[in-house]
Order: sequence, then structure tokens, then C-alpha cells
Amino acid sequence: MFSPTSLLQRYPREALLFLVASFINASGSAFMWPLNTLYVHTVLGRSMTEAGFALMLQSLAGIIGQFAGGALFHRLGAKRLIVGSLFIQGCLQLAIPFTGSWPLYLAIMIGLGFTLNLSSPAIQAFIGFRWKEQRRELFNVIYVANNLGMAIGTSLAGIVAAISFQLTFMLNSASTLLFALFFFVFMKHISHRELVGDSAALAEKRSLKETWQLLYRYQLYLFMALGAGLIFFSTSVWNTGVAPYVTGLGMPLSAYSWLWTINGIIIFAGQPVTSLIKRLLQQSLPAQMVASAAAYAGGFGFMLLFHNSYAAFVLGMIITTFGEMLLAPTIPTFITEKTSESAPFYLGVVGGITALGRLLGPLAMGYMFDRGGIQPALLLAMSMSLTAVLFCLGHASFHRVSREQTGATR
Repeated sequence: MFSPTSLLQRYPREALLFLVASFINASGSAFMWPLNTLYVHTVLGRSMTEAGFALMLQSLAGIIGQFAGGALFHRLGAKRLIVGSLFIQGCLQLAIPFTGSWPLYLAIMIGLGFTLNLSSPAIQAFIGFRWKEQRRELFNVIYVANNLGMAIGTSLAGIVAAISFQLTFMLNSASTLLFALFFFVFMKHISHRELVGDSAALAEKRSLKETWQLLYRYQLYLFMALGAGLIFFSTSVWNTGVAPYVTGLGMPLSAYSWLWTINGIIIFAGQPVTSLIKRLLQQSLPAQMVASAAAYAGGFGFMLLFHNSYAAFVLGMIITTFGEMLLAPTIPTFITEKTSESAPFYLGVVGGITALGRLLGPLAMGYMFDRGGIQPALLLAMSMSLTAVLFCLGHASFHRVSREQTGATR
């Protein structure tokens, strides 16, 4: 499915160019994030608590950035929003290694959180608008390629950091600026109206009040966003529960790292299985979200029952990875298919709500682990995933699709 020959034959040349650019950007982005906390602690001489505070501020700014990116897509235009936010992001990344001031570092992290998430819904909307007929497949292919890029970037980050921390941030900045340059050239002759279609004029004239009135169409996004947010909340148990538990048993850190290696392998090699599951679910996007939440609940439940065995965490990672594969491409696909010119706004809203799960999850999981160890943390993760199943079922109830309609989308 993902062989180079099949990709060249299956997708337009410009889609393949975007895929390569996105892969390079994902590889470069992975240089920074694994080493951020280490940089704060070892280079800036701050405590781990302060490092966590910086990441929290960045996450809060990211939530605002998601909402702003969705709301500004039509007002600024896709090209100006994407290129501008990526350019500012790249400049901020380049400034990090030359920053010795803690307040200035915090300001940069807030700016990075905002600009990174400012461009996120815009890029997803761009994919959905530009390649409407193939967006289901492309969202999945881009997701796989980006994960492969992040795996490669993360594996190289430690090697580069051993040479120079400054070099890691410079490479990170270079990949972001190259991605901005790609969009600048790629969209040079693509007008906003050509990208969005005839509805672009209406969307551009929509007042701010009319934009926010879109929130009343809660059936489109709310239950899906709450379900995904609870899933992201539960996945924080890997870092703030499983990681200290595994190392606390006397296992090397590589034992925990290997779990994420398995995650990357499954995302790439498990695509035929995921495709089979999608066919069994009749290509229904809401059903895929229900199956995703169920997979997370099952994986965390299995780990809770057999947490004394390292093999349980391996199998739990495999199960939850299939849940991730069913969820990640589904959200942007559903939004861009169902909301037409309003897709950027809804992508921003959903992104902001789900980001709350990523923000609150580590705090709750860390508290549970400190109070009782891995069992209460896994119990919370399983409970939140089961609750996510209910929200996803609620979402699916609003979007029942007949067999004839699902057959038409295959």
C-alpha cells in the first residue's frame, strides 16, 4: 500500500511533493521536542518543575492558536496564514539556542505553542480542500509518513544533541523554514477562491459573529472532540505512569523506548490490518472513532490486569496503536467532508478541545501515580477511554450512514 511505486501511480505529483515536504518537516520537528526538557534542565539550569511549567504555558498557547488558526483561515487566506505562521515559528526556533534569559525562553515557548497550532488547522484544511477526491487516503498516508519522519528525527536527535544542542534547534528551524518556503512556492499561483471553491467569497465575507455562530452546530464536532480529548487525556499514562513504573522495576530506559519503537513499526506495517478493520466498519468514519476508543480502553484494561508483566505493556501498546491509527486521520477527514468551507473553523475548535486533554492528562496521571502507583493511573486511563466510547457513540448517532452511501465513498 505504501510502496514508492504505488504512491507515484496513485496520487497527483503535487500531492507527492507535499508528502515529501511534510515528511521532512516532521523529521526536523522531532529534533526539538524530545530534548526540550533536557535543554531547560542542563543548559538553562532550571528545575524539572520549571521545565514542566514551560511546557504547560506552551500547551495553553497552543489551545488559543488552534481556535485562532481556524477562525482566521478565510480572513487572512490560506497562503498568508500558513506561510506566515511557519515563518515566525522557524525564527523562534532559531532564537532558542541564543537565549540565555529564562523569561525570554518562556516567551519563545509561548510563541512556538501559538504559531505551531495556528498553522495546524490551516494545513489540514488545505489538504482537504486541495485534494477532495483523495483526502481520505491522503490524510492517512500523510499521518503514516509524518510518524515515520518523527521516528527518524527522534532517533537522530540524541546523536546531534551529543554534538551540539544548538545544532538540534538550528536543524529544527531549518526544516520549518523550508516547509514555509515550500508553501510559499507551492501556493504562489493558487488563489484562496481556487482552493476553497465558489463558497470562498461567502466565507470571506462572514462576520466574526456569524463565524462563532457555527458553534451551535454541536452535532458536527462536540461529541467527537470530547471523545478524542478523553483519548488524548488517557494516552498521557504512557509518559506519566508507564515510564516511571517500568524504570522503577529496574528495567533499563531502553525497555520503555522500545515500546515507542513498536508504536512506529505498527503504524507503518499494520496498515493492511487497519484497512481490513475499516472495510469491516463499512468505511464509516464515526464507527472508526468508536472502534478507536474501544481499542484504547481494551489496551489500557489489559495492561491494568497484567501490569506485572512487561509483555502486557508490549501488547497494550500494539492494541492502542491500532486505536491511534483509526483515530488520527479520521478527525480531519470527517470535518473536511462534512463542513465544506467552514472546515478550518471546526478543525480549530476540535483541535483546541482535544488539546485540553493533552494538557490535563499528565497532571491527573501524575497525581494518580504518585498516590497509588501504576494501577490507579491505568484505571483512570481505561475509564476515560470507556467514557470516550460513549461520546463517540453519541457522535455516531448523529451521523448514521446507509450502506449505499458508504459504498459510494470507497
